[in-house]
Amino acid sequence: MAPATAHAQLLMPAIRELRERQAVINDVSSHLMELMPIYEDSVLKRGRTQLLHRLEGVDAVRMALSELSARAAREILTSQPGGPRPEPVLKEATDRTIGVLERGIRMRTLYQYAAQFHQPTVDHASLLVEHGAQVRLVTEVFMRLIVFDGEVALIELADNPKGALVIRDPHVLHFLVRAFEGAWAKALPFPLAYERDQVLRSSEEIKTAIVKLLSQGYDDKVVAKRLGISLRTFQRHLADIMRRIGARNRLHAGYLLRDLDIFHEKAVEQQKR
Repeated sequence: MAPATAHAQLLMPAIRELRERQAVINDVSSHLMELMPIYEDSVLKRGRTQLLHRLEGVDAVRMALSELSARAAREILTSQPGGPRPEPVLKEATDRTIGVLERGIRMRTLYQYAAQFHQPTVDHASLLVEHGAQVRLVTEVFMRLIVFDGEVALIELADNPKGALVIRDPHVLHFLVRAFEGAWAKALPFPLAYERDQVLRSSEEIKTAIVKLLSQGYDDKVVAKRLGISLRTFQRHLADIMRRIGARNRLHAGYLLRDLDIFHEKAVEQQKR
């Protein structure tokens, strides 16, 4: 067979298919451009002119996160309280986060103590670190927070956990960034593999936080929620605290721990052993 004949028989169908696909791409692109005026008048667009703006649903929050991530130019700060994150949430965030990091945007993320024992969260943190992010652990995270370039932030709505408040007020942003930096300075590196010394140190920090919160009058459920641990884990730590200080019951423990320095001394002795 002549090469020209073979060329016609083998390549022309593929060339026709390529041309058809290009026509479809051009058509879809044209329709999407027609939608731009509608988008520019969307809720998110109007929200850019407001210092505080509510997003009421998951879809609205995801759209805002996607746009703000794409527009980020310098750094993204993230605080994720509550211990382990649900796997679908981690999966949904992975592609967006990796895309940001591959553009050279700096990213710092805070997780709570319990997150280090949840393998999907550990895997997600490992992937972020592999792409250049920094991830640390804290005992108590103040709120769910994402800050983009110090210019806009999202926090969780108090009356709607599926929504978010978009903040552009420079004074509020300054406070949020300062609070994040304070927590970051005290945080430990996220252990991507089991490290006995760090696990022990984290355990001591969680016990100290439990003592502090109980001394402030919070009940067991509130303390566990603020520290991002289960009630059972809280009770296990409390039992260890009572054993360490020699308390016979909760009332006795309260008396012994009237001075928090007592617990700190016991903790230091425990670490030396």
